[in-house]
Amino acid sequence: MNIVGIIPARYASSRFPGKPLIDLKGRSMIQRVYEGAAKSEKLTQVIVATDDQRIYNEVKSFGGKVMMTSESHTTGTDRCGEVAATLTADVVVNIQGDEPLIDFRQLDQLCETFNDPDVKIATLGITEVSEEDRLNPNRIKIVLDKNDNALYFSRSPIPNTVNGTVESNSFYRHIGLYAYRADVLKELVKLEPTSLEKIESLEQLRWLYHGYKIRVVKTTIETPNIDVPEDIAKVLNRL
Repeated sequence: MNIVGIIPARYASSRFPGKPLIDLKGRSMIQRVYEGAAKSEKLTQVIVATDDQRIYNEVKSFGGKVMMTSESHTTGTDRCGEVAATLTADVVVNIQGDEPLIDFRQLDQLCETFNDPDVKIATLGITEVSEEDRLNPNRIKIVLDKNDNALYFSRSPIPNTVNGTVESNSFYRHIGLYAYRADVLKELVKLEPTSLEKIESLEQLRWLYHGYKIRVVKTTIETPNIDVPEDIAKVLNRL
């Protein structure tokens, strides 16, 4: 399969403006994400999709591939869709631009899922969920059905334990990598936003609402992201 990795990167993040360009021990975050993703042998190419000239110039400076995209996109998927429309690909992987410790093995796991013809959209989940993560609205939680398809994603701690205890391996935390078959991605970018998506600020709830299944690939590989400035220290310690 021809699998393309696209890294949506915007400067004007509401929680952390300019974070793709922050310095992480001598390399920008976008460079670390790009170089980490490029280690995957499953990807035929990696492209940064941005609407900001500063990010464009940074990617060019370290020899990466980059495309300018519209400023009107509200989600990373929309930005991926614009770039994917100019390419010939079977599968598109949406690689979050705030995952500087991305592990190529995560990408390989995600890509291999598409050997199953029933998989149209896939993402990653990890069972190691601390109590701090469960209560942190910046750490997204998932519940699954018996076929490992997502039932729901939330910033709240799910499943709720008010009526009893839940086995520890019933908790899943989302790792924000998505992959879509290219024809499905074309459909996703045409969907209208939904109230659930707006309430949770999670674009994948739009896809679930409209009936698309999202396969959750279970991984044990931990890659802390940088969502807010307070997350930088954790990543620097790992580096």
